[in-house]
Amino acid sequence: MAGEPQADCLFCKIVAGTVPATVVRETETTVAFRDINPQAPTHVLVIPKAHYPDAASLAAGAPDLAADVLREAGEIAAQEKVDDHGYRIVFNTGTGAGQTVFHTHAHVLGGRGLQWPPG
Repeated sequence: MAGEPQADCLFCKIVAGTVPATVVRETETTVAFRDINPQAPTHVLVIPKAHYPDAASLAAGAPDLAADVLREAGEIAAQEKVDDHGYRIVFNTGTGAGQTVFHTHAHVLGGRGLQWPPG
């Protein structure tokens, strides 16, 4: 069921504290932690504590929570001091787009040039 923790979800386990992560910020509704395979000097994932498999399901099922994730992405950019030079927020949706963990997450990337279009 959407919003409920999933026993087989890596990010639900991070939220529960049973899998370690380098948490850089936490709110009542979100957790932000460093990506274990960073693609930029700043690469932080922002996730909702509630389980939604992708950005579209989060937006449809909990629009206020989707807004929390985006707001926190901006806070992370400021905290990491990449907001002045530019940063990217990326939601991968589906395996064809590179999503490997099916718990909504925003990648906050910055600290280097980010080309367009992305690869």
